[in-house]
Amino acid sequence: MKALKLLLLLPIIALCFGCGGEKSANQATRFGTGGTGGMYYAYGTELAKMIQEDSSRAIDVKTTAGSAANLRLLREKFLDLAIVQSDTLSNAINGRGVFAAAGPGVGYAAIAGLYTEACQIVVAKDSDINDVSELVGKRVSVGERESGVLQNAEQILMSHGLTFEMLEPTYLSFTDSALAFEKGQIDAFFITAGAPTSAIANLAAKKEIKILSIAPDVQNNMMKLYKGYTRCTIPANTYAGQTEEVSTIGVKAVLVASTDLKDDEVNYLTEFILKNADKLPHNTSDKLTNEYAVQDIPASFHAGAAKYYEEQGVKVNVYDGKSGETIKAGQD
Repeated sequence: MKALKLLLLLPIIALCFGCGGEKSANQATRFGTGGTGGMYYAYGTELAKMIQEDSSRAIDVKTTAGSAANLRLLREKFLDLAIVQSDTLSNAINGRGVFAAAGPGVGYAAIAGLYTEACQIVVAKDSDINDVSELVGKRVSVGERESGVLQNAEQILMSHGLTFEMLEPTYLSFTDSALAFEKGQIDAFFITAGAPTSAIANLAAKKEIKILSIAPDVQNNMMKLYKGYTRCTIPANTYAGQTEEVSTIGVKAVLVASTDLKDDEVNYLTEFILKNADKLPHNTSDKLTNEYAVQDIPASFHAGAAKYYEEQGVKVNVYDGKSGETIKAGQD
C-alpha cells in the first residue's frame, strides 16, 4: 500500500520540481508582452511568427499586465524576453517607485529601443472633457496594476494638480478599458502605446472619440521631473474621426532580455529586428536605426546585442552583473 501511494505521488512531486522559473534547455523563448489590445502583444506575435519562418526558433508570446510585471517576471526568471517602457525600466534599474522594495534591478539587460509610445487619454467626442484637469470626479481607467500605464497616468494627473483620489479610478487592460468605455461604464481611459493602438482603433470605428492633448508647459515640467519622457505627436487621422493632431508626452518601448539568454541568440535577435524593423508593428513616425535603438536607454546592454552594435560602429555599455544606467552610445 505504501509503495502504491508513493507511485501515485511521483507525478505530483515531479510537477512541483518543475514549477520554478528556470527555463529548460529545449523550452521555447518566453516573451512577455502586454494585453491583447496593445502594440506590445501585436509586436511580439508578429516577431515570433517572422522568426519562426526565418530560423525555426520558437518564441512563446505571453500576455501580461505590462512593463512593471514584465520586469518582475524577468527578474524571477519566468520570462526570457520582454518589452517595457523606458521610464519604468529606469525605475527598475535604480530601485525607485514600485521597485524600491526589490532594490536595483539585476538579471536583465537591454537589446534595443523599438519605437516611441504615446500617452493617449481617450474621451467621448461629445464630452465636455477637453483637458486632463477636467477629469475630476470622472470614472477613469488608469491602466492595469503593474503596468507602465498606471505610472504614466499618475504622473500626468499629478502634473495637472490631480490625484487618483480626486476621480473614480478603475484598473483595466487596454481591451477592457475600450469595452467599458463603449458600454458607457467609464468616462475616460489612459493608454500608453505606439499609435495607432488596436484597442483605440477598434473603438473609434464604432464610437466617436477624441484624444486629449497635453499642454507644452506641462510636457516641459514632466520631462524635467521624470526620466524617460519625450514629446510625442499623434498625427491627424491616426484614428477614425481624429481630424487634428494630438500633442502629448511619450516614452520609448524597449526590448530587454534575461542575462541568462545566450549571447548568440540575442545577437541573432538584435540583427533580425534591426533589419526587419519596417515589417514589424511600430509608431510610423519613428525610423528604427542603430542609433535610435541605443539612444536614451536607461540600462546596460546584453553582451549579444552589444556585439551586433559594435560591428556597426556603435558602442554601448555592456551589462556586467550590476545595476546601473548606460551612457549615451557613440559611433567610431
